[in-house]
Amino acid sequence: MKTDPFTPGLRDVVDLRSDTVTRPTPEMYEAMLAAPVGDDVLGDDPTVLELEKLAARMLGKEAALFAPSGTMANQVALATHCAPGDAILIEEEAHILYYEVGASGVIAGVVSWTLPSQRGAMDPENVERHILKRNLHTPGTKLICIENTHNRAGGTIIPQASMVAYREIAQRHGVLVHLDGARIFNAAVAQGISVEQIARNADSVSFCLSKGLGSPVGSMLCGSAEFIDRARIWRKRFGGGMRQSGILAACGIVSLTKMVDRLADDHARAKRLGESLGKLQGLSVAMETVQTNMVLVDTEQAAEGVVSALGKLGVWCLPVGARQIRLVLHADVDDAKVDRAIKAFQAVSRSA
Repeated sequence: MKTDPFTPGLRDVVDLRSDTVTRPTPEMYEAMLAAPVGDDVLGDDPTVLELEKLAARMLGKEAALFAPSGTMANQVALATHCAPGDAILIEEEAHILYYEVGASGVIAGVVSWTLPSQRGAMDPENVERHILKRNLHTPGTKLICIENTHNRAGGTIIPQASMVAYREIAQRHGVLVHLDGARIFNAAVAQGISVEQIARNADSVSFCLSKGLGSPVGSMLCGSAEFIDRARIWRKRFGGGMRQSGILAACGIVSLTKMVDRLADDHARAKRLGESLGKLQGLSVAMETVQTNMVLVDTEQAAEGVVSALGKLGVWCLPVGARQIRLVLHADVDDAKVDRAIKAFQAVSRSA
């Protein structure tokens, strides 16, 4: 059986576009081949059931639901928690707003009340000031949405003190908390704490298996048993009911049992990459934002031109602003590839 995780021709590319680009590990291929399967919509796929129990246990929740994507997991959560016309409080550059194609308005029908932040962390006092009570004129706030780590802020961590404060505010006002924890395991590893310590501050938590944890497909939504029962109906409405999905869930089990601790390697490589690039002419890196596996590089030249020049040298990345590039470390980028990326940036910097 062929277990090379790389498509021919891509082995030598340094792909820093996202941590979603990883290929399955040989162990994942083997797990897919050996996975017992059933029909997940009928509730009898044993591998999916095993993954859901594992995810719930690790996050300290009663139950979990396997979903095809993080976007679906988030939108299922919003639709399950809220009724059309309810308000949510959410950070102004959150993934739910920025990268989910307006689904919260189209599907859940919620009013998104956006707040500014410091590196993704909203001021708890400002959150509390913006909670609305439903009346004849205003929608009632039903949900506070948090993103940890925060994508557009560069993979920054929401401090535990803020997470606790959001939870306390929600309890005082009778509202709920949803955590978009796409990279919650990065946040936990970087802080040296368990994911359960972060997740306990939210009523529901989504996280991605297909980002730093290396699975090819899939995300999880975790919460109370009653919440997950209702969420399962919404997943079906969204077309997310899969059949022999144990083949995919098998990779998720490998992710949760084998791929968590190694996230620290990604974080260390991100710091080394950021420190090296920040020394180059025409580039700057705010190292205080390099907290997990992402590096935001500010460029004096147009970012698209820099990205194009790097691509010709076999280093792939994405512009996230007119003069900003995002680099994401993951399991398919080792120390040697970090060295190659640094050399490519050096070459581009000299030619600018």
